Amino acid sequence: MNHLQLYGWNEELFQQKQQSNYKDFAHGRVTVTHKTCYEVVSETGFYSCELTGNMLYGQDASEYPCTGDWVIFQTIDTGKGIILDRLPRQRTLYRLKSGTVSERQAIASFVDKAFVVQSLDENFNVRRIERFMLQTADEGIQPVLVLTKTDLGFNAEEIEKAITHLSHKIPVFYTSIESPESIDKLRESIRVGETVVFTGMSGVGKSTLINALCKQPLFETGAISDSTGKGKHTTTRREMVLLLDSGVLIDTPGVKLFGVTNDNTDNLSEILDISDYEGKCRFKDCRHVNEKGCAVIEAVEKEEIDRGVYESYLKLRREAWHYTATAQEKRNKEKSLSKVLKVYKSRYDKR
Repeated sequence: MNHLQLYGWNEELFQQKQQSNYKDFAHGRVTVTHKTCYEVVSETGFYSCELTGNMLYGQDASEYPCTGDWVIFQTIDTGKGIILDRLPRQRTLYRLKSGTVSERQAIASFVDKAFVVQSLDENFNVRRIERFMLQTADEGIQPVLVLTKTDLGFNAEEIEKAITHLSHKIPVFYTSIESPESIDKLRESIRVGETVVFTGMSGVGKSTLINALCKQPLFETGAISDSTGKGKHTTTRREMVLLLDSGVLIDTPGVKLFGVTNDNTDNLSEILDISDYEGKCRFKDCRHVNEKGCAVIEAVEKEEIDRGVYESYLKLRREAWHYTATAQEKRNKEKSLSKVLKVYKSRYDKR
């Protein structure tokens, strides 16, 4: 028997279930998502589930369950079931859907912490850390920076300087699988019933890190490429595992770019330590690009704000505005199409 409290089940979720038309059926949490089915853990065991026709064809694909979602399902056979409903999502990590400019994809839900994993080699990139932090800001997810491969050697002063505008906001862990005490410290930061999602590029050591935290080889890890010297990516799906006497871990496939889907530029200013300067600009609507009396530009010129941080701010802000504009344009088109269909249906019904 599984104790779902270890997976995050609580009174609030129970109350939400009572509002569902399917409240008398079993509930569970999605641990793995496949293309056509979902693996669900419940109090009575693990089930491989498919969606009802209503859920499959009656809603947008973005509303399909993702790893971490709590669902209500009906058992139909030994180890098999049909998902009838999904409880409202909370604390969801999103990314921009590949090949689109305004569609976001849910990566994991009911996330308490996002471990932003970066390796201390040539793959280290502070701009990616900023991007991941922006994605978690609106969802109430606590970002945690996890720096791996300390055993390979790195310039500590250079790294600390690069993350100085971030390190006073979020916890930072330096880890190596060759240093068990560094893994122990990270494990101690995960509380019972807490859900942690691992994000980062391919080859930074996410799966290796999870295996070390769990003290067993749960995920396949790739060897180092002879041609590039980088770790080969192995995770191809979002998968959840239960850490013994602790929380829930979700591994995610490595991504080259986490497209911005957060349109709150105030969050961006806070993350990059620019908000204190914005209020000192001569004009309230200052864009901090080339306006006279701009306190942000002045701070950059005085090296109070790192130029790389400033340029990252402008880039991420443009992406956020572009996402907002295209998403709104898409919604307007959908509303117009809906009106046309209603008029057509009304005329058809009168015949």
